[in-house]
Amino acid sequence: MNRLSILLIIFAIFLPFSSGCSSNDPNSDLPTVAEQAYIENKGSDTIVNLALVWAETYQKDHPEVRISVTGGGSGTGIAAMLNGTVTIANSSRAISKDELQQAAEKNILPIEHIIAKDAIAIIVNPQNPVARLTLQQLSDIYSGKISNWKELGGEDRQIVRLSRETNSGTHVYFLEHVLRLGNKENKTLFSPDTLLLPSSEGIINELRSNPNAIGYDGLGYVPEDLKMVEVSKDGIEPYMLPSADTVNNNQYPIARDLYMYTAGEPNDFVQQYLDWILTAQAQQIVQDLGFVPVSKE
Repeated sequence: MNRLSILLIIFAIFLPFSSGCSSNDPNSDLPTVAEQAYIENKGSDTIVNLALVWAETYQKDHPEVRISVTGGGSGTGIAAMLNGTVTIANSSRAISKDELQQAAEKNILPIEHIIAKDAIAIIVNPQNPVARLTLQQLSDIYSGKISNWKELGGEDRQIVRLSRETNSGTHVYFLEHVLRLGNKENKTLFSPDTLLLPSSEGIINELRSNPNAIGYDGLGYVPEDLKMVEVSKDGIEPYMLPSADTVNNNQYPIARDLYMYTAGEPNDFVQQYLDWILTAQAQQIVQDLGFVPVSKE
């Protein structure tokens, strides 16, 4: 009998024993790569930084879960969720009627999860002397009815309007609640000369270099070197700067919920992650990044 035949016989004898003893391996209960839960999280650029920190924090304590996070805009995230290519869609606006119709056509019931709140800050260059605006004035600025800062008590300079692009949930919210003042019958549109920028960073960089510009962004993205404008609902109610306190007290008029959407009820791994997002640990991250925490209640 040659040496190879002897080795094969020995292997055949010991294989059953090695297999039977494998359950005593202290590492046998650890998940393999194939067993890892994978959560793909996509959408709102407003939420993306928050979602990245959440994912990193959660994975440290839950190595059996892997979470990927990308931006692209609220509309992009919801579309991906409806197409079945992501687990969770991040959105800085509520899902639209058209999107709900698309979901119904695919026999999908989107489930809404409110995960934080946000204030939309009105931002100008520090050289701009204008410090207060009403919602109506903001609507008039962005619709083109007001085009010069002197009409608002500022200098004789043409206003440069900055906005997020149309796929952004922040853009949609601003259109519906500021330009249209929350009136569903109002069809006011952005002035055609409004500069549509693809990111918060684009708005911030333009405001830094242009003293004639006005922009809006989530509170958590406003740097200290730019100036936030106080806003009043109607000029009668107090003018307020955005903050956690003024949002929770319903004093700041441009505030909104932030959402995650799933296609139907989430599975166990996803539900555990969504439950964690509402814990004190995760909501402290919300506050640390300049957003407004919510509670499970």
